[in-house]
Amino acid sequence: MSMSPAEQTPAADAAAALREATFVRLRAHASGAAVAAAGVLGRALRTLDVPFRIRATDTPEPTANDDVAVAVGLSAPNRDFELDPRDAVAVTRELGVDPDPVVALAGFHAAGVSPEDDSELADAAADAGIESRPGVAVPTGDLANGLAHSTLVHAPFSADREAAQAMLAELSLPAELDADAHRRVASLVALEATDGEATPRATTAVERILQPRATPDGPFETVGGFADVLDATVKEAPGVAVALALGHDVREAALDAWRDHAQVTHAALREASTGRYESLYVLSCDLSSPGRLATVARLARDFRSPEPTVLAVGTGAAALVSTGPAGLADELAAAATELGDASATGSEREATMTVDPADPADVVAAIREVRR
Repeated sequence: MSMSPAEQTPAADAAAALREATFVRLRAHASGAAVAAAGVLGRALRTLDVPFRIRATDTPEPTANDDVAVAVGLSAPNRDFELDPRDAVAVTRELGVDPDPVVALAGFHAAGVSPEDDSELADAAADAGIESRPGVAVPTGDLANGLAHSTLVHAPFSADREAAQAMLAELSLPAELDADAHRRVASLVALEATDGEATPRATTAVERILQPRATPDGPFETVGGFADVLDATVKEAPGVAVALALGHDVREAALDAWRDHAQVTHAALREASTGRYESLYVLSCDLSSPGRLATVARLARDFRSPEPTVLAVGTGAAALVSTGPAGLADELAAAATELGDASATGSEREATMTVDPADPADVVAAIREVRR
């Protein structure tokens, strides 16, 4: 099935195709924003009794002629249409279904945007008991555990629960945290994340973990913590991330994946060798997972890189991220062509590549060449 050029908004156009489908295949980019968007859409399709399947993968799959194939958060061949994760809420409403506010807000948080003008979502969030409070956006009630394994921030306590616990002990926090205690935690985290080796961009990036939305009835303590778990889990255990976005009870499995992801990526960032070129910061890491490399690159971009675009290169894989839309999927696709047995996918802001084991220097050279 192909999309018609009817004069409709993208949301209405997408909803019309989904409503009429005999089977929907949602292929989500391996990011928290995309898997949350796929979850929002999947819940709507489930309500409408439209059969669907969600795969969070960068690998395309064959589809039947009567299937509707949707690429969420990535450019992909063999799809009927591509959907920006930020549009999932609008598409769901066009389908006549109210989006789950917790998952929807987690998706927006993962995408780095705030739906402040969406009064319907704000009302639904209020009805669900979601409210902003001082403090930090972690998924767990255990602050030391939450801070040590957060990938919303990179600081001296990252991947080190004992260091996080020692930092919090300095505050002499009460057993039950009040607003003042939450503020003191947030202030200390902001200071730790923007001190020392941090770049000026860190002062803005650290805001993602501050001023959380608490979710008393959600699967995790905060919306931002939920977003963090989705983003980490989709890179470690995609099936668990999809199940989580659809509302299944996989909380503990997701937290395990989140902790593993944080331990590996924060350590890799600290241990990476670096190189700086015009508008490009390069990290060489002992990793082979494109998803893990993407997190390393993002953390470096936000907290360590003096350049706006960061390339993390590992064994047989690479990830490229930028501070804004920069055509990264096209750049990596062009570099993959130059390298030979390689493939790339992603979006304008984040893209990943897999390549038969090659000298990382060759990967860097190919990417620098296509960026000239």
